[in-house]
Amino acid sequence: MRLKDKVAMVTGGGRGIGETTCIRFAEEGAKVVVVDMNGEDIKSVVGKIKSFGGEATGMQVDVTDRVQVEKMVAETVKKYSKLDILVNNAGITADTKLVKMTEEQWDKVINVNLKGVFNCGQAAARVMSEQGYGVILNASSIVGIYGNFGQTNYAATKWGVIGMAKTWAKELGSKGIRVNAVAPGFIMTPMTEKMPEKVLDMMKEKSPLKTLGYPEDIANAYVYLASDEAKFITGAVLSVDGGVVL
Repeated sequence: MRLKDKVAMVTGGGRGIGETTCIRFAEEGAKVVVVDMNGEDIKSVVGKIKSFGGEATGMQVDVTDRVQVEKMVAETVKKYSKLDILVNNAGITADTKLVKMTEEQWDKVINVNLKGVFNCGQAAARVMSEQGYGVILNASSIVGIYGNFGQTNYAATKWGVIGMAKTWAKELGSKGIRVNAVAPGFIMTPMTEKMPEKVLDMMKEKSPLKTLGYPEDIANAYVYLASDEAKFITGAVLSVDGGVVL
């Protein structure tokens, strides 16, 4: 087991890539803290992990709320006496073209995707610095590298979390903390499954592999970067996108 006895916290862990990451971490021996806004989703993921003998606990947290985030980290440390891994996976979209984007759409996405990552990263880094070790992984996107039509706010945040990862890698490396980002491409999630077949085919054509990725592909990348197999990797952006170039 590559993450045996590690304590891993995954934000946005209730569905999609976050859910699969929680399950994969547990399969690799980690004690998983499932963080999400939706209590029913949390209960479902925790139940799935426990069904195969894994260990998990759930916390209903708004990552934009610093008080809630600090309490979340404190309770995790109180329960497990440490925090080894943080996956900053929580994120939202509010897509529209630049000229039509409202201030509310901009602020909402910035708050969750950027401020939320900052809040969680800062709280975790303080604990990890005292421990002298830890891993922080930020969920970026190919949109954060190449941009995408109608996603000014989302692209800004996903580029921003790459900047955070690189900066934190420089600041925290001397404390034994590694920080990396993962940039998924087009992934088949419950959200994309609702898209018209024509749109899905177009997305597949953008990849040299002519296929979409799956949550497991991203979760496996997180497992690798969180494990000791990646002990000499920090400040990197791992693109898991099937070779997509926009």
